[in-house]
Amino acid sequence: MTEFSYGIECLLNTPSLVQSLRTHRVGLVAHPASLTQDMTHTLDALIAVGITPLRVFGPQHGVRGDKQDNMVESPDFIDPVHQIPVISLYGHHRRPTKEMIEDLDIIIFDLQDLGCRIYTYISTLHYFLEAAGPTGTAIWVLDRPNPAGRGVDGLRLEPGEESFVGVASIPCRYGLTIGELAGWFNDQLSQPAALSVIEMTHYDPTTAPDYGWPSRLAWVNPSPNASSLNMARLFSGTVLLEGTLLSEGRGTTTPLEVVGSPEFPAAHIKHRLEKNLGTELGGLRIRTCFFEPTFHKHQGQLCQGLQFHTGIPQFNAQDCHPYLIFAYVLKLLREAQPDTALWRNHEYEYELDRLPIDVINGGNGLRTWVDDDKQGLEQLRGRLDITRDEWIRDISAYYRYP
Repeated sequence: MTEFSYGIECLLNTPSLVQSLRTHRVGLVAHPASLTQDMTHTLDALIAVGITPLRVFGPQHGVRGDKQDNMVESPDFIDPVHQIPVISLYGHHRRPTKEMIEDLDIIIFDLQDLGCRIYTYISTLHYFLEAAGPTGTAIWVLDRPNPAGRGVDGLRLEPGEESFVGVASIPCRYGLTIGELAGWFNDQLSQPAALSVIEMTHYDPTTAPDYGWPSRLAWVNPSPNASSLNMARLFSGTVLLEGTLLSEGRGTTTPLEVVGSPEFPAAHIKHRLEKNLGTELGGLRIRTCFFEPTFHKHQGQLCQGLQFHTGIPQFNAQDCHPYLIFAYVLKLLREAQPDTALWRNHEYEYELDRLPIDVINGGNGLRTWVDDDKQGLEQLRGRLDITRDEWIRDISAYYRYP
């Protein structure tokens, strides 16, 4: 059996790369899931072979992953073990400044992603590529698996709708590893960075039952609510719920794996999903459930809901379309309860003049489809099919794995 290796492990096992890094001024972008398979953090692994970063950069939720919710900022601090400065890029700054990187020769980027545009680690990647071009700083992306596999789903972000949860015109679920996406991002820039991708070995995101996440790998939360592989597979759909008054399960033990509210017609929506979507469910199982959030939406209230299960033998991640599934959940709820308030109206990721659902979706197309009683499932399917075909053509040259 061939042995899978993360990008960080391939780096450590290549003497010429290690020696090169020992002679350069290095920065590191990392978080709690920046690990080798034996659970050594990338920072510790680099220092163990004589590569000591001048500074470490932490994305949203912090280097330690301790910040529970969105818009909870992290401070700068000194790493207590290695006495290295840690710079927060979810505090006073979202983007690395020229002053933060101009004295660095190489920035090692090693973040576990979920394969969804709204998950902000790829926004941080984009910002580093933008900043590194003008300063001449090289970016080395240590590649990691995409737990959502090769599946493509959702609408592309519309021009002018950019935000911290959408930095480029890509679909909600984009079907690339973070290293592959880095190549596409870089090629869109007017002043590209000097980009290198340290590939994984023996990685195949197309085969059952793994579909992007090798079964031998332990799951470590890259952020507090990314608590399981099941969540990661569903996130490009459940993230839409953050723009609604429905609970996505924050404040429960299954965040972003459920949907519900005190008046949610769970049995009706389950029946319609299973009847009308069929193969687009990808073999996942849906069950009705009850939950009571201890914080966040509907705190302390008993919610009726649905939980979605992908950890079963018949699940096929490439056939499963979470964006379509949860968009249809919203449509079915609108049809069943047309007078029920659905959309949240609050500041979301510091965007003050747009509804959260429009920020998340990258435009108002989803919201207007849900609210338009003349638009049905086939209209959304058609748009998603066109988006998927166009995007796959755009990215075919960037695949590094089967």
